Amino acid sequence: MLILGIETSCDETGIALYDSERGLLAEALYSQIELHTEYGGVVPELASRDHIRKTLPLIEQVLAEAGCQRQDIAGVAYTSGPGLVGALMVGAMIGRSLAYALNIPGIGVHHMEGHLLAPMLEDNPPDFPFVALLVSGGHTQLVRVDGIGQYQLLGESLDDAAGEAFDKTAKMLKLPYPGGPQVAKLAESGEPGRFTFPRPMVKHPGLDFSFSGLKTYTLNTVHEHANQEGVVDEQTRADIAHAFQRAVVETLVIKCKRALKQESLSQLVMAGGVSANRELRVGLEQALAKINAQVFYARPEFCTDNGAMIAYAGCQRLLAGQGDTLSVIATPRWPMDQLLALT
Repeated sequence: MLILGIETSCDETGIALYDSERGLLAEALYSQIELHTEYGGVVPELASRDHIRKTLPLIEQVLAEAGCQRQDIAGVAYTSGPGLVGALMVGAMIGRSLAYALNIPGIGVHHMEGHLLAPMLEDNPPDFPFVALLVSGGHTQLVRVDGIGQYQLLGESLDDAAGEAFDKTAKMLKLPYPGGPQVAKLAESGEPGRFTFPRPMVKHPGLDFSFSGLKTYTLNTVHEHANQEGVVDEQTRADIAHAFQRAVVETLVIKCKRALKQESLSQLVMAGGVSANRELRVGLEQALAKINAQVFYARPEFCTDNGAMIAYAGCQRLLAGQGDTLSVIATPRWPMDQLLALT
């Protein structure tokens, strides 16, 4: 079954073709980073307009790369939430229209389910059940996964997500957009041990997160070391970035280990944009190896938003006989526990 995947939840247009027997055939991604850089963040209206401009050309590009025609497509999967409502509507309208025109099924995919299943595209995918750490700009969650659609929320951020805290720290340090990767890059030249930031909520029972306090602590540290003109020297900025990243990584590692122990499981899947962070990958690998557990994650290009994860997730649901009506639905807020389990 050949599935076209369309991802337009935020500021990246991702298109992919996934075949249930041959795997991923082709994929393409257009990033709007350059468009939004001058604003220091995503402008929803501009994002929607750019999706309109790029989605159909990218579909034609992916079809050509795979050596396929539109008539070869057996189903269309598109992100229908969560995300920016205007951006979601673009992908949903195009996906639903293509499905109708080709007389094939279409299905709206949950964006975070796509991220969660992205490691399944790798050569050594995990087996169910496992614990998933979903960590991105908008989400930080620990979820028990017993199968596709069988999700139990174990813990989540009570305020800022980890990725959001990275982006806000980047602004404090006057780093360019997108901020998360810039903080990680700057942290590489930081001096370990100069600053020690708090590990929020690690002494509290349970699996919830909170990063707003860490963000405030970072801001206070920046102010304390700024000169009269409000400028922080380059080495101090790097040291602050290092301490901040270390605090986030260790907090996530502690909670992941706690979740695996609580659920008596030995497999952790890490997904979402922040899962591309090298220090987080190393930290989890080292910590889980000590308790005979294993961590799985997607290749870096499939950690951020992409069409491949949507095509894969949609394929599994379409194979199970699920599909949407002709209605075009975009759901900016969509809890994962509302998803149907595959039977």
